[in-house]
Amino acid sequence: MSLSLFDSRAQAVREFEPIVAGQVGIYLCGPTVQGLPHVGHLRSALVYDQLRNWLTVNGLEVTMVRNVTDIDDKVLENAKVTGEQWWALAYRFELAFNQAYSALGIKAPSYEPRATAAIPEMLDLIERLIAAGFAYQAEDGSADVYFAASKWAKYGELTNQKIDDMAPDAEVELRGKRDPRDFALWKAHKVGDPASAAWNSRFGAGRPGWHIECSAMATKYLGSQFDIHGGGLDLRFPHHENELAQSSAAGDAFANYWLHNGLVNVAGQKMSKSLGNSIFAVDLLAAARPIAVRYYLGSAHYRSVLDYHEGVLEEAESAVARIETFIEKAIRRLGSTPVLVADQILSALPAAFTKAMDDDLAMPAALAALHDVVRAGNSGLDSDDAEVVAASLRSVLAMTSVLGINPLDWVKESGANDSALDNLVQSLIAERNQARANKDFARSDAIRNQLQAAGIALEDAADGTHWSVN
Repeated sequence: MSLSLFDSRAQAVREFEPIVAGQVGIYLCGPTVQGLPHVGHLRSALVYDQLRNWLTVNGLEVTMVRNVTDIDDKVLENAKVTGEQWWALAYRFELAFNQAYSALGIKAPSYEPRATAAIPEMLDLIERLIAAGFAYQAEDGSADVYFAASKWAKYGELTNQKIDDMAPDAEVELRGKRDPRDFALWKAHKVGDPASAAWNSRFGAGRPGWHIECSAMATKYLGSQFDIHGGGLDLRFPHHENELAQSSAAGDAFANYWLHNGLVNVAGQKMSKSLGNSIFAVDLLAAARPIAVRYYLGSAHYRSVLDYHEGVLEEAESAVARIETFIEKAIRRLGSTPVLVADQILSALPAAFTKAMDDDLAMPAALAALHDVVRAGNSGLDSDDAEVVAASLRSVLAMTSVLGINPLDWVKESGANDSALDNLVQSLIAERNQARANKDFARSDAIRNQLQAAGIALEDAADGTHWSVN
């Protein structure tokens, strides 16, 4: 393959070369499970699902690790509000994330470690940093441990910043720092926090800082050097900058490529809790079919801002419907459904689609290639060119499989309703056929118009009359 990806660290598009031929290791910063998943969480997870699919289709064995931050200030605070155990709240929201991922066809990662399961690895990493002179225990005698940012000469390399220009670490309430820009590796247990939210260490009871979690988990599952580290653009600083600094200072080569997906706007405004404009997963999945939601979330270039506004899901539904309609008509025309095994998908892809995917996952161009083939296939149906129809169908099935929007792979969500609707429409079709046989064309046209007004299109073919939602 000739895949190129934009590396945030290099600030340039680089040709992707795995460390080990045929294998790719990817680490993703997963959710902090303190609340319900929103559109930003889903967009990020979907971006890397698309990348994983593309690598897999190209014959690479992908190991994907996506962590769960299940211990955090916000987790503890929210648990106090709801009256739950903090770990019960974290697990409840972890399930909500996984349900949303599953609904959108986002594959489960190879490993999904929780932060609380990697405390020993975090403490080992902290000890390595102390031994190397890049970390220290708080000067006020507490159990807090900090990374000495000013001692790491390359601090700021991921975001192209100089340390003298950086603002102090946001956690100003933590005392005992030598430099306000130092960040926490280990946090002393606070009065008022539950005893279950603390682990013993030689520094004293406490819990890990946010940044150390990902450094420890990434290397635990992928080794000291791996291929790709991904996450949302909002994590680039300070989270990913601090990950890179502490891992590098400890002697780990860490990630070869850093990928960051763009954020989500709502009607042109940045989505944020403070603005009260968050769009939650449950809202999206209630507003449209999951396949249409997936189409929408994956329609923009992954590095661009994705805007959510009125009508976007309807547009996605229309696009999916055009694909579905062609597939249904093509299968009916050909009398069979092509079955593409994994090693056949790549050869069935048009050059324009492959070129777009290899060009830093240029999704708008890839979707344009998909719809071009759908149009060509529809032209083949109109001209009764079975060869064009068959070739177009294979290509469409291959492209939609790569993107995770192959309608044949999705189970219809409302089987009982679909069955009831089909029975009703079929009865009207039968009545229309009888009216035509009786040469009662006024009644026949009235039935067609009645269905058309309800959004149902009829297609008269040699093997009978077929219907579809228009």
